[in-house]
Amino acid sequence: MGQRLTQIATRTGDDGTTGLGDNTRVPKDHLRVHAMGDVDELNSHIGLLLCEPVPADCRAVLVEIQHQLFNLGGELSIPGYELLKAEAVAALDEALASCNAQLPRLQEFILPAGNRAAAQAHVCRTVARRAERALVALGAAESLRDAPRQYLNRLSDLMFVLARVFNRMDGGDDVYWKSERLARSQ
Repeated sequence: MGQRLTQIATRTGDDGTTGLGDNTRVPKDHLRVHAMGDVDELNSHIGLLLCEPVPADCRAVLVEIQHQLFNLGGELSIPGYELLKAEAVAALDEALASCNAQLPRLQEFILPAGNRAAAQAHVCRTVARRAERALVALGAAESLRDAPRQYLNRLSDLMFVLARVFNRMDGGDDVYWKSERLARSQ
């Protein structure tokens, strides 16, 4: 693994490049750097979500996700290195199944709204989708493993489901889109 930082202001990036974990330097607008940044931003948004009161089982899942996203960022910083394991994708599948089992079936689209925890989970969902798009773009230019892309795809789904779980805390509900079809059926 690459060298750990001992100081933050190195000034080595003043020329518009950044160092990867394998000690190579790439432009700061490189597809790999975009993917790393989006994963880092997602992890930060999950940290913000963890400031909200959420059920203990959901909190444990989110904390584990933060660790896995750090693994993913590390993997992205070292081309050809593997840190995010297939078991991490399987863990998201289990969390999705568990959370979905407690929710009513969706009848209509929902808005990214509700209580603060749900709204923040929706922000995490959208950032996860952006990170996934960045990985797809990187994968079109360089060879990447499937697990990182699969992880972000499942994670965005889980964030949607968690938003629904969080909206139901304290007796709440989803915020439904007022579609013409829904209005006609009422």
